[in-house]
Amino acid sequence: MNPDRKRVPYGLVAAAVIVTGLLSRSSAAESWPRFLSAYSGDTLWATTVFLALAIALPTMKTSRLAFAAIAISFTVEATQLWRAPWLELIRGTSLGHLLLGAGFKWSDLLCYSAGVLIGATADAIATRKAARTS
Repeated sequence: MNPDRKRVPYGLVAAAVIVTGLLSRSSAAESWPRFLSAYSGDTLWATTVFLALAIALPTMKTSRLAFAAIAISFTVEATQLWRAPWLELIRGTSLGHLLLGAGFKWSDLLCYSAGVLIGATADAIATRKAARTS
C-alpha cells in the first residue's frame, strides 16, 4: 500500500499530462518531431488513466494500478473494433473521441503500455521518496 500518495499533486500532474496530450493533437504539434506527434497522445492518454486510478484509489499498490490501467486502456482500444450505432454517436463528439478513440491500431497498445510504465515508474519513485521522508 502507498499511504503517501497524495491526491492534489497527482491531480496537478494529471492536469499537466492532459494539457500536453491535447497539445499533441493540436496544430501546435506540427512543429514536434514526427515520432512525438504520432505517438505521444496515446501514450499520455494511458498515463492519465494510471494517474486517475492513483487519485481514485490512493492506497492501492502501484503494480495493481498499472494492471488496472493496462486493462482499461486495452479494453477501450478493443471496443474500437465494435461499431454499435450508439457508440459511434458518442465517438462522434469531441469528448467521446478523446476518451474512446475511433479506430483500432496495434501501435496504440504499445503506446498504452509505455504510458502506464511511465506512470507506474514515476509513482514508484514518488511513493518511495515520500516513504523515506516520513
